[in-house]
Amino acid sequence: MNVSLCRIHLHLPMIQNLKAKRSISQRIITRIRSTFPVSVSEVDHQDLWQRLTLGIACVGSEAKITNDVMLQVIKFIDRFRGDAELLDWETEIIKGI
Repeated sequence: MNVSLCRIHLHLPMIQNLKAKRSISQRIITRIRSTFPVSVSEVDHQDLWQRLTLGIACVGSEAKITNDVMLQVIKFIDRFRGDAELLDWETEIIKGI
């Protein structure tokens, strides 16, 4: 079993309060969950209006497959041009659990 983990840092330039941030974050999380076989959650910066950090995990039998899924998720998130700007991302693969 292999696990691919990804932490994605986003900037939300148009957000003026936490309620608006939650609306955007829930929309992004819902779209990711409905499109890809991954688990996703907001993992940091919960009290900052214009920062969103998502943690994403994918489990599979081969590291290449789980890593490819993560890259597709990153590309998918990068297309949220108006709502969110992709600042940075980092991935980690845990092999042979």
